[in-house]
Amino acid sequence: MRKYFGTDGIRRIANTELTPELVYKVAKAGAYVLSKHTDHEPTILIGRDTRISGTLIESAMVAGFLSYGANVKLLGVIPTPAVAYLTRKLNADASVVISASHNTFEFNGIKYFSNKGMKIPDNLEEEIEEVMDSGKINELIAVSNKIGISEYRQDLLDEYVYFFRKNFDDNIEKINKDDFIVGIDTANGATSVVAEKVFKSLGIKYKIINNKPDGININKDCGSTHLEAIKKLVIENRLSLGVAYDGDGDRCLAVDENGNEIDGDKIMAIISNYLKRKGKLAKDTIVATVMSNLGLNKYSRDNGIELLQTKVGDRYVLEEMLKNGYNFGGEQSGHVILLDYNPTGDGILTSLMLIQALLEENKKASEVNKIIKLYPQVLVNAKVNSEKKYDYEKEPQIKESIEKLEKEFAGNGRVLIRPSGTEPLIRVMIEGEEQEYINKKANEIAKLIEEKLK
Repeated sequence: MRKYFGTDGIRRIANTELTPELVYKVAKAGAYVLSKHTDHEPTILIGRDTRISGTLIESAMVAGFLSYGANVKLLGVIPTPAVAYLTRKLNADASVVISASHNTFEFNGIKYFSNKGMKIPDNLEEEIEEVMDSGKINELIAVSNKIGISEYRQDLLDEYVYFFRKNFDDNIEKINKDDFIVGIDTANGATSVVAEKVFKSLGIKYKIINNKPDGININKDCGSTHLEAIKKLVIENRLSLGVAYDGDGDRCLAVDENGNEIDGDKIMAIISNYLKRKGKLAKDTIVATVMSNLGLNKYSRDNGIELLQTKVGDRYVLEEMLKNGYNFGGEQSGHVILLDYNPTGDGILTSLMLIQALLEENKKASEVNKIIKLYPQVLVNAKVNSEKKYDYEKEPQIKESIEKLEKEFAGNGRVLIRPSGTEPLIRVMIEGEEQEYINKKANEIAKLIEEKLK
């Protein structure tokens, strides 16, 4: 089991758990592992979201990189997908995003990207951990003229804006309508400045909220984790669509003109349908995780699309896409990967594809929102002993209760048990046709797991 990295990089409470000392070691070890096969001084990009601890963590990372001999370009506040895009465009050796995504402000995190702009695989994270905890970390010291240098390059945010203009400007100009207005919620996060620039440059009318970050209001009652704000904006202003991003800008959820939610599974259904109609859905396949709703499976089957499911985590979705030549996938959370454009989830990109589909098909958001019927779903966390959270399959009573319920569903429901990658929890997810019944069963199984694994 990994000591520092979880399912999405390192994520902890800033300055007490994610200390400057730990960050310094993560930087030195990461620079070594990700650039040890290069024959030149490595260049590493650093981007961050709007958390108050961002500059603290950034300073420690810069010190670690420079001490190793890597050169650093500081991108400032910028979405995660922009860092991935710029890593490839500038031929950097690696990059880092300092963010805790959808978590509250007191958390922060570190996500590494390879020179291809993709999150690094598990084996490289494990290698970084080995270097951190070995004596080798003390040998990674640049001396004399080998010490790295850093420079501020916030101007590179404009390259990300141009990326959208290049890919969408011509088409949006042809199909745009004067009465089509989008509500945007940037979660007081990394998209706070750039989202407005993108929509303005494309000529899409918009109203924007939660774009005044103060370091502690990121994700607070806003963004993709709290859709009440965007629903209110859309309904009160009679807007055509509402989109909400998360703190680091790699996710997007939406609401239709009536304020009804369009979650990640619905977004994947709408965009896959649009891409398939244009002949641009590679192998007519969606790659999603096991957390996607059973309704997505039935939608795919009914529309001549294959649905492949991976374990939870966008990195595993991407791995499957790369391995077998697929170009579209994502997660129920709104983390959608459009590989023809960018090798990571991109909230702004996802929203633009959704907007393009609506405008080209000349349909209201509420119309396309009916493309898929979602099954009721419930998620209950069972608190367990951290050392026992992977032992649930060994308990006969737990196994028996799960098998009994799955047999009862007969294909019209399912049970998914998943240990948390970062907390002493086991997540019990159940889907079925009746909300009250699956709530009862999920709580029963969670209680049983807590009793057996305490």
